[in-house]
Amino acid sequence: MIAAAVPQATVAQPDLEQAAKSSIGAEIRAQLGGKYKDFYAPRGYWPLWLEKGRIGPQADALLALIDQSEADGLDPRDYDPGDLRRLIEEVDASDDPKLLARADLALSRSFARLVADMRRPARGVKIRYLDKEVEPRDSDPSDILRSAALAPSLTDYIATAGWMSPLYMKLRTARAGYLKKWGGLPDVAVPEGVKMRPGGKGAEIGMLRRRLGLADGMTYNKALAAKVRAFQADHGLKPDGVAGAMTISAINQGPARYARLLSLNLERARLLPGPWTRHVVVDAASARLWYYSKGALDGTMKVVAGAKETQTPLMAGMIRYATLNPYWNIPPDLVERKVAPKILSGGSLQGMGYEALADWSADPAPLAQSAINWDAVAAGRQEVRVRQLPGGNNAMGKVKFMFPNDLGIYLHDTPQRDLFAKADRHFSNGCVRLEDAQRLGRWFFGRMPSTDGEKPEQHVPLPQPVPVYLTYLTAVPTALGVQFLPDVYGRDGE
Repeated sequence: MIAAAVPQATVAQPDLEQAAKSSIGAEIRAQLGGKYKDFYAPRGYWPLWLEKGRIGPQADALLALIDQSEADGLDPRDYDPGDLRRLIEEVDASDDPKLLARADLALSRSFARLVADMRRPARGVKIRYLDKEVEPRDSDPSDILRSAALAPSLTDYIATAGWMSPLYMKLRTARAGYLKKWGGLPDVAVPEGVKMRPGGKGAEIGMLRRRLGLADGMTYNKALAAKVRAFQADHGLKPDGVAGAMTISAINQGPARYARLLSLNLERARLLPGPWTRHVVVDAASARLWYYSKGALDGTMKVVAGAKETQTPLMAGMIRYATLNPYWNIPPDLVERKVAPKILSGGSLQGMGYEALADWSADPAPLAQSAINWDAVAAGRQEVRVRQLPGGNNAMGKVKFMFPNDLGIYLHDTPQRDLFAKADRHFSNGCVRLEDAQRLGRWFFGRMPSTDGEKPEQHVPLPQPVPVYLTYLTAVPTALGVQFLPDVYGRDGE
């Protein structure tokens, strides 16, 4: 359902009675069968690709997208571009309703196949789906065509591949630019263990120049420094123009590795819905969040994602409610490593704003601090549930947004504002800390819901559940092209 969500646009509907009586509509009806009838019949067999009796510019947009479909791992020949072009030429020279109907149906069939294939997930990309609403399913041609027909501009919808995630399309474009910029350069191994900087000379600098596609020479001149800076910027390194150990190591990875990483990240991005689906995307690699609706990006913000030891998983689910004045259930390993030693050193649960509970049920009984063997907890021999009470210091902040799952992953506010100023924001226990939870809450609800007094754990259902996708993109589009990010979780070799 999510993948096939239709643009919620108000468009002028054709006069169905007029279309049904028209000669072209009658020919479409005569030539139709199968699932395509489910699209054409409700619209009175009104053509999708014709404007004033001629094939419109949307067909040119489709042919251009077909020609570029190798970038999506597809074979353009599967969508009959040669036959479509010949048919369009015949239509341009004829007013035959039968031929016009045939062209309209042929374009619809090629378009539906292309969209379905672009949306189809590749094997090998692992993501956990928590709800039926977000599970991929085979796209029905009638749904695909209906989405296209409801777009404010069919030409723009096709040209931008409006059924695909904007992150996918930007990365798709950036990939082509990257391969043109760096992919065809000589695969020369540059000596490691030597720091090369502007003004230097030597044989190793000559090898670096050759690897980066510059003229033969032995000098680290301005042209080489500029090329090194460009490479560093595109590969997640500090662009200082100095070829140190990290830069040389990245260069020696070779173009084939980066081409593979681009393909891998495209497949991860392929799993994300298009912008006509109201949804949230969290990228754990770059520690950023985006939210979309009505065909556009509504906003973005920084997040804090899971640390290497407590990774934010790849998963998709439905955000169904917000919890105001939340508790924080402290993970058992943190109780063992952080809480228990403080108690053994003379601290108190109450003084730290914590409480211990008898079990993990929804309505647990409180447990006295004196009733717990803290030595056993600190040694890992006993587990006890401890939670932090709501308040200004609560690790959840004022609100958390819940998409129920057995891993205890959710989006939440945080009082630790200093972490958002860091370039590397991988510090959480797997959950996603939000730079601006109030802004996201206003987007979910129209306005941020208010609490009813100080009562803990006040649950407020969203007006409409919203899909959330937690992904992991180590190659991301930028204003200048593409940038490779550190593989914090070590997933790129999977």
